[in-house]
Amino acid sequence: MGTFSNVHIVIMGCGRVGSRLASSLEKRGHSVAVIDVDVDAFRRLGPTFAGRTVKGVGFDRDVLLKAGIEEADGFAAVSSGDNSNILAARVVREFFDIQNVVARIYDPDRAEVYERLGIPTVATVRWAADRVLRRLLPEGSEPVWRDRAGTVGLLEVHVHPDWVGQTIGRMQEAARTPIPFLLRVGTGMVPRADTIFQDGDLAYAACATERVSDVEAVLGAPPRRH
Repeated sequence: MGTFSNVHIVIMGCGRVGSRLASSLEKRGHSVAVIDVDVDAFRRLGPTFAGRTVKGVGFDRDVLLKAGIEEADGFAAVSSGDNSNILAARVVREFFDIQNVVARIYDPDRAEVYERLGIPTVATVRWAADRVLRRLLPEGSEPVWRDRAGTVGLLEVHVHPDWVGQTIGRMQEAARTPIPFLLRVGTGMVPRADTIFQDGDLAYAACATERVSDVEAVLGAPPRRH
């Protein structure tokens, strides 16, 4: 994503997670399109929803085009079916070259496979909408841990795909903050300075609360050329 505002996000699935995600995105000033096979599901969006609603499945290219996928900055597949979600995520990545995708997966074994394919997954848990939001938007990040005083936190950071292939040391230098923890294919690891950031990795940065937006801005944008 080039900017942190006025982005367009396409969501497949208008259940509790999808409708909550759509509402959160719209409140942040972003444009949203929601896809669902059941038009009655769109009632969950409420009367004030100003985005697009499209009947169909998210792996149908015509449906995706109606939802504005060609102009989209991100795609979230959060329907109730694992197969539909992962198929839609792959169509969006492979046919429309949208790299910022998230798929909701019920089966943890499947989730590990798809993480290896570079498609971030979110388990079906109570706070799934918040997790999807953090994957889609840099400014959606919230500390996963903070001290009692609220001055320092461990932040799950949205990292721009152009950082793939760079070292953690360079990322830390650019963001001016430690990256003490990575989640790779569902497994935690403590990276070294020469560890290469890989596609599908989740990065966690430790930083002062007042620097959260700075860290997000640096790692959410492509690395600067030397």
